[in-house]
Amino acid sequence: MSPSIPHQQNALILETKGGPFVLGTRPVPTAGPGDLLVKIHAAGLNPVDWKIQAWKVFIEEFPAVVGQDIAGEVVAVGDGVDGWRTGDRVYFHGPYNDGRYGGFQEYTLVAAEIAAKIPANLSYSEAATIPVACHTAAYGLFAPLPIGAGLTAPFDGTAAYTGQPVLVIGGSASCGQYGIQFLRLAGFSPIITYASARHAAYLKSLGATHVLDRALIPLDAAALRAAIHAIAPIEGGGLPLVYDAVCTAEAQNAGYAQLRAGGTLVTLLASAVEAPVPGTRVLHVLGGVHIGPEHRAWGLRLATALPPLFADGRLVPNRVETLPHGLAGIRDGLARMQHEGVSGVKLVGLPMDA
Repeated sequence: MSPSIPHQQNALILETKGGPFVLGTRPVPTAGPGDLLVKIHAAGLNPVDWKIQAWKVFIEEFPAVVGQDIAGEVVAVGDGVDGWRTGDRVYFHGPYNDGRYGGFQEYTLVAAEIAAKIPANLSYSEAATIPVACHTAAYGLFAPLPIGAGLTAPFDGTAAYTGQPVLVIGGSASCGQYGIQFLRLAGFSPIITYASARHAAYLKSLGATHVLDRALIPLDAAALRAAIHAIAPIEGGGLPLVYDAVCTAEAQNAGYAQLRAGGTLVTLLASAVEAPVPGTRVLHVLGGVHIGPEHRAWGLRLATALPPLFADGRLVPNRVETLPHGLAGIRDGLARMQHEGVSGVKLVGLPMDA
């Protein structure tokens, strides 16, 4: 190992199933064939991170390090890796079940093929908002069935859905923000989102044309339908697509009720739709490059397709709240997320900070 790379590193560790997150140390891994070793400059927080601990799910081997939204600097390149060198800035989606590749530590590994180069106009913290939320939105809308809805991707400038209406439930959520942007690029209009009115101006800057205030409009089928039809006449009596970033049973059923025959509801948790109608589709989307070969193939495409969209401003990252106190701050941020203390921003920790 290079003299500039330490043998030990600080980490936020789950020592036992259901135990608390604790500060500790772990060995710095070595980049094997096909891998990059990355010094982590920023790590985004996701709901699954606290759920792994609180709900005792997904991980069976401990001690463990979680954290999937990762951005940092390449400090070592494994054998057989082309196109990467030390000093490159990268972002990537880490798995939640292998601590060598987790984000809540100072150094981590990534398979070089799934890493993406950070555009010069993005900070590490901004880049750390991309791997989970942006990729999940892209999978849900554009990956082939049954992984996603199979829509024509707008990555090359194609806007195949010009003038088609769409609803985004939870537009201020990280996935909702990226979903709005992708739908704008794909040509959808009007883009109606159900969200807090305090985020209305920002969501319109991303591409939403109308914001339905969740404080004034109940999240039920009849209220949503009335609000949508007050905005524009909807051909066929319903929408071709609803993107749900809230994912509760209430949200799923209210969104599903807005579909026309043949329409699609994309949601991020298992379906709770009570009475699906033949001919419509409910897609439970998992947006991870580590799930299986088909998911990985789509993730490889995103690693090359998305950076140019951020570089030229067609996509913008989530707004960031940078957490103080390094790894300890990440622990505090996860507790805030668990108790619903975050709205309209992405929490990002800086593992290298004291």
